Amino acid sequence: MEVFSTPYPETAWKVPWIHSLFENAAAVASGIEASLKKQGRSEKVVIMAGDGATFDIGMISISGAFERGHDFTYVCYDNEAYMNTGIQRSSATPWGAWTTTTPSSHPQDRPKKDMLAIMAAHRIPYAATASVAYPVDLLHKVEKARHLQGTRFLHILSPCPPGWKTNDEESIELARMAVKARVFPLLEVENGEKWRFTEEHPGDPVEPYIRRQGRFRHLDAAAVAAIQEEVNARWERIKRRVEHGT
Repeated sequence: MEVFSTPYPETAWKVPWIHSLFENAAAVASGIEASLKKQGRSEKVVIMAGDGATFDIGMISISGAFERGHDFTYVCYDNEAYMNTGIQRSSATPWGAWTTTTPSSHPQDRPKKDMLAIMAAHRIPYAATASVAYPVDLLHKVEKARHLQGTRFLHILSPCPPGWKTNDEESIELARMAVKARVFPLLEVENGEKWRFTEEHPGDPVEPYIRRQGRFRHLDAAAVAAIQEEVNARWERIKRRVEHGT
């Protein structure tokens, strides 16, 4: 988004911004936030980063910034692979998915990293998942994060048609299916302890969601059943956290 919307001298943005490397956005934001605080200024600092930068190569700087408690909002734009550089696998890529580095003959063989739980474990004031298919829920979470102090984390699922091998017009419906099938539950966590669902999750079967995506075309019935089993297991873990705060 930043690359194509801010070319000098025709920049379309009216706020100060810095284009950092993939792996150091949280470190850069930490310095900006500390400088503003030193000057007695109150501008909000927001990070926009992809899943690869968040789940993988930026993890050290993110964890350090979150542990220090810097006052910024970190937004992870998750389309489940390094889509901007050629659809390479990230640790946000679901089990069984095709990417250019996990071809159909050797598909992704690790489950998607539970980034919300990792961020919540830092006991930051606010962490939440959101989806482009639920804009009101997303808006409420952005507003909530905006008015809090300390480190905030928003994890937003947004399908990528080329990487998911789907049509453009399917994106919102696919994002909605992910929520309804409990593949990507919508919830928020306060101070690492108070977990809460923010939308209904009826528990639709995962197979229709999987079968609409070309990146899963090579999977047989047994593989889809394994995905369903993993979704069910993770849902139960999250439910326990919501019910008992653990």
